Amino acid sequence: MAKNEILNSDNFSNPAMNAMPPERMTGPEPSSITPERDGTSVLNVIAFLQDLNGEIATAIEPSAPNPYLNMALHLVRSHLEGRVVTASNLVGESGVPYATGMRKLEEMSGAGLVSQRPRSKTGKSFSLHPSPSLIRSCTQLCDRVRRMSMNTFGGAQDSTGESEYYFGGSYMPGKALLQPPQVLPEPLSVAGGLRILVHGDPTFMVMENLKRQFEQVIGTNISQRAFSIDRLREEALRNAERPASRYDLIAVDLPWIGEFAEKGVLMPLEEVLDIARLDPGDFHTAGWRAAHWNGRAYGVPSQTTPELLFYRRDLFAAEGLDPPDTTDMLLEAAKRMHEPRKGRYGIAWNAARGTALGHTFMLTCADFGQPIMEMTGIAGGFDAESLASGGARPTIDTPRALDAAEYLMALLEYSPPDILSMSWYERVRPYAAGKVAMAYGYTLLAPYFELDPESPANGQTGYLPHPAGPEGRPVAPVGGYVLGVPANLSPERRADAAEALVAFTSPEAQKLYVLNGSRTVPRYSVGADPEVHRLSPIFEAVDAMSWRDELQFWPRPPIPEISEIIRICGHEMHDMLRGVTPPAQALARAQARAEDAMNANAKVTQGRIPWTPIA
Repeated sequence: MAKNEILNSDNFSNPAMNAMPPERMTGPEPSSITPERDGTSVLNVIAFLQDLNGEIATAIEPSAPNPYLNMALHLVRSHLEGRVVTASNLVGESGVPYATGMRKLEEMSGAGLVSQRPRSKTGKSFSLHPSPSLIRSCTQLCDRVRRMSMNTFGGAQDSTGESEYYFGGSYMPGKALLQPPQVLPEPLSVAGGLRILVHGDPTFMVMENLKRQFEQVIGTNISQRAFSIDRLREEALRNAERPASRYDLIAVDLPWIGEFAEKGVLMPLEEVLDIARLDPGDFHTAGWRAAHWNGRAYGVPSQTTPELLFYRRDLFAAEGLDPPDTTDMLLEAAKRMHEPRKGRYGIAWNAARGTALGHTFMLTCADFGQPIMEMTGIAGGFDAESLASGGARPTIDTPRALDAAEYLMALLEYSPPDILSMSWYERVRPYAAGKVAMAYGYTLLAPYFELDPESPANGQTGYLPHPAGPEGRPVAPVGGYVLGVPANLSPERRADAAEALVAFTSPEAQKLYVLNGSRTVPRYSVGADPEVHRLSPIFEAVDAMSWRDELQFWPRPPIPEISEIIRICGHEMHDMLRGVTPPAQALARAQARAEDAMNANAKVTQGRIPWTPIA
């Protein structure tokens, strides 16, 4: 089995995810927490049934084993745990003599319950796997057993709100349980196994923790390299210059799509697979549209993680405050909650110099109705898809952007003293510890308090889109990553890379990530799954934002120059927050530098339409 290679200089040691969040780490380790396991999941119920079956078999004599049930439960459990099953060890679990067990196994195979997959080129050696019909039947059985046990013995009420239930399914459309991932009919045959370049965040580290299960699904070893956000972009660009890609799949931050498409880093999806296989309509609209450049898809959403406002519902209730849906309401709430002498601050946010603050500034501009590039207004916001035709100009030095900058200055007064060094994780850590009442944060970081029973924010967190400025509207800026195929991937590896891409981004795989701690769901079907739905209120909240058209990707437009503009804003705004330059001057400097970056890129990019600087 290929050994995982973590190359990020950060410390991936959070017991919840075996990873620290992106970009950088400071301060002590978070408290020890473990991924939440749904006690009524398929795997738990199968283990219960196996134990119960063993108790019944020894309670009354004489008795007879049920070889079909014994083998079915063992086969599905092994599949979920990523363990290889052969005919010999499956028959050994039947509880009957070997010859009898072989006959029963042949009957199960003939009934379409067991699938075989070659383990060698000759095909003489093979592994056994549950068929889709067996997985479906076993999942339905487990759901019925769970419900019967709740009805008979009592227990927590089903938080899905499903009262319309019959044994075997649900009357509610879209509420059927997603099945566990199925193995590919033929194992992938890529030399040296599958190689993936990812971001070192909790969701991708959940994928790493599930590596054994996914190696079982695709039939080959998986080697995963994880980098912080800036180093991930550098490595992806460096990889594109090599004669042949070192990776079969790479994770791409949504704003990089335009740059990577125009520089030939990624291959358009239609060149390696039939896009209809992905079921595009199942993805959150903003996440799927953000994966496109000039009308072509360059990746498949692996994470759709909007940045939201996390707020303590219990603290707001105690103060008699309504959840803030405007920036003025947020500032008033932050003022009321800010009690430094008691060790509590109003709000935490990304204010560290560079990439972190650059993102914050752009998203805050969006809250005030100001995109940082000239775009046409459409329903829900602005048309970022038209940017591929060129001609857009930066819109950083504007009255609305000045309002956004002054809002950030106002936030300083109610922020922790180390706010100017806080980035992706540092803003969520004090929130999880109960030291701040509110925090701007991506949903992928919610496990740091949702999965920690000792956190004061556990079970007390509300989720809102960004509160709006006077001329804005509530918006939940979409972040996250797509998985794409490098343009310079060797031709003989492309078909297998495409199969792995479909498997890793399927609804069944996405559900598995959630059950093991992820809080990012790019598909509607996964958010609607009852098992997923009851794990966290964040899924219902994000789905509601999507239906209200609040999930938007235009706040971080995927133009080729976006990384440089983010960096520029992150430096100029940091000088502003430090008091080195006043807001108006900081905006003027950022505007001029952004125009220079656009001009420099236009000189080396073919086919770009020139633009006129803001007067």
